[in-house]
Amino acid sequence: MQKVWFVTGSSRGLGRNFVEAALARGDKVAATARNTASLKALADTYGDAVLPLEMDVTDRAAVFESVQRAREHFGRLDVIVNNAGYAQIGAVEELTEQELRDQLETNLFGAVWVVQAALPYLREQRSGHIIQLSSAAGVIAMPLGGAYHASKWALEGLNEALAGEVAEFGVKLTIIEPGGFATRDGANPDPLANGHMAKPDPAYNGLRQRLGAMTGKMPAGDPAAAAQALLKLVDSPNPPVRVLFGKGFHPLIEQAYADRLKTWSDWQDLSFEAHGNLEARVVARGS
Repeated sequence: MQKVWFVTGSSRGLGRNFVEAALARGDKVAATARNTASLKALADTYGDAVLPLEMDVTDRAAVFESVQRAREHFGRLDVIVNNAGYAQIGAVEELTEQELRDQLETNLFGAVWVVQAALPYLREQRSGHIIQLSSAAGVIAMPLGGAYHASKWALEGLNEALAGEVAEFGVKLTIIEPGGFATRDGANPDPLANGHMAKPDPAYNGLRQRLGAMTGKMPAGDPAAAAQALLKLVDSPNPPVRVLFGKGFHPLIEQAYADRLKTWSDWQDLSFEAHGNLEARVVARGS
């Protein structure tokens, strides 16, 4: 069945590949970008099947207006893809207040505005699939990515809660956690590469050099292949709440979770000690 998509961050990268894959198979797409000039080629190729929308996800009113326009134009919404976002790079000590706020405004709040705008329509039609682009960086963390990790970890928790809230309305939700993809002319596939850079503090130069020597060694994923995988995901009758896209990060994530479980287990005695023994106090008072 033909689907109607609403995709943020459609001008380039994974978002652009998602839009092109959906249109190429005959679906319809409301494609958003900060500047619709970047979407002209799509409109020239696919005509009325694509609705270019100029939208900044940090503008809540504009998001609601764009979602409403898409719904009125196509008559329904089936797949909502929250893809817009960027990576703010820098040690936590280096981040300015504005840099941290801007990161959360785009990656977290922008996604929330899209969900809030689209959900009434999805609930009304008792169907739909929300796709949230997170990252492998939403599951594990590395130095110099604190702001980006904060935004993606927040998205993970928010969308896991959301999945439980919307299931009874027939709405599905999937958090996609991509690893490194060559989304900028074959650029470094590190998920923290090519981001906005905070003003460097020389105290962290050594750390930057060590991390720089390690990045870019994982094979870059093909965005076109990711788009085909997304089509299979949205066509699945029982899609997962979480799925990794790409190779290389599964072993790292598996080890990270094993380490966390081991640490919690190793410190379980202290955990129980922190709980205290209020039951014994109650009994003592009552005796």
